[in-house]
Amino acid sequence: MTHTALNAQPRTHVVLLLVVLLALAARFLPGPRTIDDAFITFRYSRNIVEGQGFVYNPGERVLGTTTPLFTLLMAAISAVTGQQDYQWYAIAVSALADAATAALLFLLARRLTDSDGAGALLGALWAISPMSVTFAVGGMETSVNILWMVAAVWSSVNGRERQVGAFAALGLLTRIDALLWIAPLLAFQLAERWRAAAGRPLAERLPWRAWLVCALILAPWVIFSALYFGSPLPRSVTAKTLAYVMPPASALSRLIQAYATPFFEFDAFGSIGAMAGFVVYTTLSVIGVLYVARRLPRLLPFVIYPYLYLAAFSFANPLIFRWYLAPPMPAWMLAILAGCCALLIAIQSAAERRWVSQVGLGLLAVVWGSLSLNAWAMHPDHGPDRPAPRMAWHQQELYYQQIGAQLRDEYGVTPDTLVAAGDIGAVGYFSRAAIMDTVGLVTPEMARYYPVPPELIVPGQNYAIPPQIIADTQPRFLVAMEAAVRLGLERDPAFQSEYELVLEIPTDFYGTGMRLYQRVSR
Repeated sequence: MTHTALNAQPRTHVVLLLVVLLALAARFLPGPRTIDDAFITFRYSRNIVEGQGFVYNPGERVLGTTTPLFTLLMAAISAVTGQQDYQWYAIAVSALADAATAALLFLLARRLTDSDGAGALLGALWAISPMSVTFAVGGMETSVNILWMVAAVWSSVNGRERQVGAFAALGLLTRIDALLWIAPLLAFQLAERWRAAAGRPLAERLPWRAWLVCALILAPWVIFSALYFGSPLPRSVTAKTLAYVMPPASALSRLIQAYATPFFEFDAFGSIGAMAGFVVYTTLSVIGVLYVARRLPRLLPFVIYPYLYLAAFSFANPLIFRWYLAPPMPAWMLAILAGCCALLIAIQSAAERRWVSQVGLGLLAVVWGSLSLNAWAMHPDHGPDRPAPRMAWHQQELYYQQIGAQLRDEYGVTPDTLVAAGDIGAVGYFSRAAIMDTVGLVTPEMARYYPVPPELIVPGQNYAIPPQIIADTQPRFLVAMEAAVRLGLERDPAFQSEYELVLEIPTDFYGTGMRLYQRVSR
């Protein structure tokens, strides 16, 4: 897999441009398919712009968003434009971030393999991957988070220590779990500098410039959040751990499924494709790690990151939301591709046929590209009638948006009306009501009601609303999925007498419907 640099340079630029354009098109095409958690961020951003402060509920200084940098970015765009079209702001930012990520993945794979074809394959696969597109059009910070990671890796490969520190800080400001890619990257940087400067003064053996840049970027936020919120750590980290009841090893199982189907093999081949994928891709990734160790050691922290991510989340065993699956995928895909390239090189050398690598990469492009596109729907059964990944399901959010708008327009709720909800994103954003979050993302006082007694949780579900929360807080309205109230609130005599069901949208997820309860006036 070699080429003449002089002849390849114009071609490389053209291919890189095509990868970038593909990434942009794949994100603007579907239109907004916003995930509920994104609306939490948007409400924080809106309150900042409207002068309420960095708050979800005005007057309550609680850090309930896990992405302060993305929140401030959305607020800045809104302030500059004078508009509040946060769903499209998020898509635009994420599209640019993913385009940059696809370009960097192209460059990393090309640097590793000396092949434009390998670089183009990896960049294009990330450009069309449902795993990346879904959260870009879903309004999440995922694309920006991944960009900082890949940019830091590229900076490390090129020996730019201070840039590594800067991107590490930006990563932490975007997602706290960025620590999982920052730790191995900085550890490798330290080990490399320590060995290279053996025998020199301590200051020359430490990458202190990278650490200093990281600290200087983080310091303003850490100081502000400690003074404003009381802690720089998002409340949602502990709230989700307390509220959701997960079976043992559920996170491990979910992540293994994702690692087994990086190109959505399940959509084409079902469970057989997933089982085969786990064996094949794990083997290829190990071969890829060994290939990286020989060819480009500075890339090692990146290709081992998926294993660290798997171990950390499996140990913690949280509820694995869909967007938790995306961060390790670029590194996982690169390791798999590296493993394939190593095998193709070996076959090409043994067969003494120079075309083996090109043909092999072409076949991989056809197979993996077809599998990825197969996971798209030309005409989704909900939301905008535009091609989109099937994974970008947001029917629940559309129902929540409907109820939020009805609360505002038909039931006359105001910012002083207390509305309780387990999923607070779309309901809170569109109703503008004062939200009592039963999970506790923005209402930390809810922690005392957890853990939920197991008998209140419907088999196969992971959450139920503790009846005592409603009894103590007496919200004017309650929005809940039927499964969250079936064995608790719906059997509670006090709730039965004090609340009436005023609206139900039938569903086949999280129970039989989405419900709106209103407190009965006495």
